[in-house]
Amino acid sequence: MAVSRFGRGMWGGLIAAALVLSADQVWAKEAVDLILHHGQVITVDRAFTLKTAMAVKGDRVVAVGGEELLEAYSAPKVVDLGGRTLMPGFIDTHLHPKPMSPNDIAVQDAKSIAEVQAMLRAKAKELGPGKWITGYGWQESNFAEKRNLSRADLDAAAPNNPVALLRAGSHSAAYNSTAFKIAKVDKSTPEPATGLIERDANGEPSGIVRERMDIVSKFIPDPGWEAMRGPTIAWLKSMLALGITSFHDASGTIDDEPVGRGGTDSKDLDPLWGGSNMTWKRAREIYATMGNELPRITMYIIHPGAERLKAFPSHTGYGDNHLRLGAIGENAVDGGFTGPTAWLLADYKGQPGFRGKGRFTDAELQGLVDSAAKLGWQMGLHCIGDAAIVQTVRAYHTALTTIPDVEKASGHGPDDQRWFTDHFTIMPPEATMATMAQDHVMIAQQPNFLYNLEDRYMQVLDDERLAHNNAITTPVSKFGLFMAFSSDNLPIGPLTGLYAAVTRRGPSGAVHGAEEAVSRAAAIRMYTANGAYLSWEENEKGTLEPGKLADMIVLPFDPLTAPMETFLSGKVDMTFLGGKLVFQRPVSGKKVAPPK
Repeated sequence: MAVSRFGRGMWGGLIAAALVLSADQVWAKEAVDLILHHGQVITVDRAFTLKTAMAVKGDRVVAVGGEELLEAYSAPKVVDLGGRTLMPGFIDTHLHPKPMSPNDIAVQDAKSIAEVQAMLRAKAKELGPGKWITGYGWQESNFAEKRNLSRADLDAAAPNNPVALLRAGSHSAAYNSTAFKIAKVDKSTPEPATGLIERDANGEPSGIVRERMDIVSKFIPDPGWEAMRGPTIAWLKSMLALGITSFHDASGTIDDEPVGRGGTDSKDLDPLWGGSNMTWKRAREIYATMGNELPRITMYIIHPGAERLKAFPSHTGYGDNHLRLGAIGENAVDGGFTGPTAWLLADYKGQPGFRGKGRFTDAELQGLVDSAAKLGWQMGLHCIGDAAIVQTVRAYHTALTTIPDVEKASGHGPDDQRWFTDHFTIMPPEATMATMAQDHVMIAQQPNFLYNLEDRYMQVLDDERLAHNNAITTPVSKFGLFMAFSSDNLPIGPLTGLYAAVTRRGPSGAVHGAEEAVSRAAAIRMYTANGAYLSWEENEKGTLEPGKLADMIVLPFDPLTAPMETFLSGKVDMTFLGGKLVFQRPVSGKKVAPPK
């Protein structure tokens, strides 16, 4: 059919107009660096808003909304979430970096004592006689034999090497006869102050030392930072695979600062906290060049003594959004249940007269707290048992109410010191929680303890303390206390912590204190936004809101509706740090349907 000259002109004009309109639309779009869409975006803002898309420019969130964002923004990188969930990265407020040293075995992966022995034989062959064999992370509940390691177990596998295997939680360790011989620990060795040497029926050391592992570990040669720098960086990167975009390092020190500026020239540093650890100085060196590739750190500083602390030129808050100083902690006021030597107000179940042990006199603890408070430090002391919490809160209260110019030293208002109790495992008396509320003392807690330490709790706690171990609802809802979540490496994965906080269920399937459970939304907030608040970074991170850092993760399931068992097997698909993809898990299978 012929087309008239008029017709060609009309269609030509419409086509030209359409091209102009299309160009105008393109130019109208705001250029950003990354768009994620077609999923569920959990913002964790005050209203816990759910959206489907987000735009990122530089390292910040620009906009959160629906699919209309694709019409408003253009980006060189567009991620189709395929129905998956985008949410803020986890902020773990209590972690200890545990890189593998050249002498370590992967004891944390062992499923039986026989498997531990096989690892020891292989490492002994690799290292040769006389060299120390070390490792971290074993747990008797993970062993098929369901018991602790013994000296005899280790002797059978590595009789010619001293062996030191630190239990998960770092409150006890297993040693063999060669290690005990080097440390001169035998039947006649007295009990160390604040610790225990477990003994057999004849009074001989059985292999386990609780709390005072230094009586043996001080003889372990330090591998040195040169050997540990690479493994430390590898460990830091491994946190990104778990969705942890920020964490509080609970084992930082200033030991290697210059003498006269907080450091020490002592060569007798315990390997548990000493010379091969990532100190504040070493962290600064790593993060100066690699900060964009590693999770953000708020570093606790273990109190080094009043004089050294006074000589150190900085305090809590110093640093940037990659690396900053946090609280004085986690100086242990008591032991822990991985010992178990947590300090209780009542006897351990089945152990008349035994209540664990405190580490400080009242005067010693008050001196520690006061010396830090006068210099502007936030406090975050380790207190697991209710007796330890009572003592800690009393020391906090005295410092906060009697030391003049605490606010001036810290730079924060009288109700904004954000001191916290680290752990808060056994719920203290109501009067203590009322004092915490009065002083605005917060809690950094590990809900995963309920899951990972269920067998130990059932052995040593009576019904009431068992039901309210690692309580959440009572301190938060009844007393208005602020709580942020963390893991303390037991295990590190935040998904386990969310599972325990919501279900209050242990591996046995038993529910312990259902009344202490929280909603999924509340648990997610405590593992994200609340962690940022604990370090005065609530305007920088912790939620996915415009202007905040684009620290975020992608989950292949909906944490608000998926069966809770999904949390125990679930994995993180993607992790972004400041809008940069820093971890991606290979994902196979069909796409998930988008949320309705």
